[in-house]
Amino acid sequence: MSDANVRIPEEAKDRLAAIAAAEGLSLRAYLARLAETLLTPAERAERAEKARAALKEWTGYAPTAAEEQELDRELDRRLAQAAAR
Repeated sequence: MSDANVRIPEEAKDRLAAIAAAEGLSLRAYLARLAETLLTPAERAERAEKARAALKEWTGYAPTAAEEQELDRELDRRLAQAAAR
């Protein structure tokens, strides 16, 4: 295992360390676990494509790019509304 130095604001480091400690992990272990669970943009795109293919296979529904954008806007609107509560 190699070590890496990452320069981040002290507040961010302290926050990450507190989150890690609350989960019973060292900051190093927490960051390693986080790296294993996050998806790269390519992995997210691949999963999205698989989901679209499954949706089409199961329901016959294949939204256009414009419909996807409109659905994304609606989801963003609803999430913002829920967060404001």
